Amino acid sequence: IAMLENSVYSVLSPEGFASILYKDSSKNKEAAEKMKITAKDLKELGIIDDIIKEKDNQEENLELVSSEIKKYITKTLKDLNKLKTEDLLNLRYEKYRKIGKMEE
Repeated sequence: IAMLENSVYSVLSPEGFASILYKDSSKNKEAAEKMKITAKDLKELGIIDDIIKEKDNQEENLELVSSEIKKYITKTLKDLNKLKTEDLLNLRYEKYRKIGKMEE
């Protein structure tokens, strides 16, 4: 699983989270930091495997973004196809078992 470098992932907006947590939606920046919703945050937490780097002004060029995503998917599928199904399943199982656990 990968995310674009400048993307975020959340089931709730920072404003909504701030409204619930602080009873003040204007504290959205503080809420966003606590939510850990950036690609960098999710990589550090082990939720995603990779971050797809973005070039300057890439958000304005759909072809460039699509090309970077295609390169990532192609390389990842090539690497995953080298694994036995059982090994792949075990790696995925272990990855998801670790999410949310504190490092000792």
